[in-house]
Amino acid sequence: MLIVTTRSITSLTMRTNHPSILLLAGIASTSAWTPAFGNTNPRAGGAIVSSPSLSTSRLVHGSRTTATLRAAASSTMMPPLSSPYDEHLPLARDAMKFIDDSPDPFHAVKSSSDALENVGFVEWDDTSSSQQLAPGGKYYFTRNKSTLVAFTVGSNYKPGNGFKIIGSHTDSPNLKVKPYSKRTTSKDGGVSGAIQLAVECYGGGLWHTWFDRDLGVSGRVFLRDGETGKIRQELIKIDQAILRIPNLAIHLQTATERKAFKINKEDHLAPIIATAVKDSLGSGGSKSDSKRSDNVDNDEEWMKHQEPLLVQLLASKLGVAEKEIIDFELNLFDVQPATIGGVRSEFVHSARLDNLASCFISLRALIDHVENGGVEKDGDISMIAMFDHEEVGSSSATGAGSPIVGEAVKQISHALGTGADSSPVLYNCAIQSSFVLSVDQAHAVHPNYAAKHEKNHGP
Repeated sequence: MLIVTTRSITSLTMRTNHPSILLLAGIASTSAWTPAFGNTNPRAGGAIVSSPSLSTSRLVHGSRTTATLRAAASSTMMPPLSSPYDEHLPLARDAMKFIDDSPDPFHAVKSSSDALENVGFVEWDDTSSSQQLAPGGKYYFTRNKSTLVAFTVGSNYKPGNGFKIIGSHTDSPNLKVKPYSKRTTSKDGGVSGAIQLAVECYGGGLWHTWFDRDLGVSGRVFLRDGETGKIRQELIKIDQAILRIPNLAIHLQTATERKAFKINKEDHLAPIIATAVKDSLGSGGSKSDSKRSDNVDNDEEWMKHQEPLLVQLLASKLGVAEKEIIDFELNLFDVQPATIGGVRSEFVHSARLDNLASCFISLRALIDHVENGGVEKDGDISMIAMFDHEEVGSSSATGAGSPIVGEAVKQISHALGTGADSSPVLYNCAIQSSFVLSVDQAHAVHPNYAAKHEKNHGP
């Protein structure tokens, strides 16, 4: 099996001489594609420039008519610059929509699953030995709702044919809400009078960029039904600026502190969710905190350590009782949507390009393969794998270091009658005829930091 690692451009546009390839801020395209992720956000467009014109009514301004004013305005207005990427802008906007809809691995997998089902993919039970596959079929399965594997079996598949696999990852560096979300137990929310959430750093992020941003919360919440006792999970995405990590005012910083911005991750990255002033004004402080805490079921040990305002918000958004919430996996994200930038609309400005851009483009490649008749002409198995936990080493049960892909290859081969046990020779032929592309994000040369690269061997 051939394993190749590819790196795509994220921060600058790269032009190639190949007519079918375009790399637009880390987004590789081979063809235009009908949007499969809903309507695009008009705020995230940025590619269409409209020139305002004066009213066509015959109003007179001084001694000049409207027509004269319009002529004068048109002679000074700069026309919108044409872009060599106009035909690819729909693809870029679809990528932006996918990234905006996927602030965490759970939403990324949900968006991908929905898109796959829209073109006929069916969920496959990879844990059952009786599951059958057929040439021409389209299948996918998930693990932990945060890792996804999808594949097609070519209509011309023959035993011993290989696997073509593209790997990416669904996670990105972020601030995660700690298992115990309550940051303080003091009566007034702390000496500052602010109520904060307890968060932790996930992955290797540029943490100074999280200051002074409008932050929302997303992830999944586990609920226990009060009558049946059954546990279910619900996805949640609160794209409102409910949290903020404010910078320290310049007047309170020394010259040395202003020169080098240093962060104590435990103390300086705690986001503010509310003030304690409202509670204190109503009842002098002590009663208010008791009221905040008594709104939830403090008989549960887990609930005692949760920030009541967060629990109340989650319950309100999900339409459930607070006592039904028994656990959650939440992270923070910047609610500002992705945009197209540059005077020629050359760039995609977005969070989580590493690695949702690769997830998106591999997903599109597989869907294009289906919609353009590639499955009918194919004799191999075409697969994409989107892993979780790459940012923390990939060694979890849902990471790239897990046996997920290896087990999938064995299960698929077995279901097609070429398993390692039943047909070891054909199985070995399939492995030798296969390849894997590990598609992650890398960096172009930053024009302000070009010295970071060796002059003759930069990206």
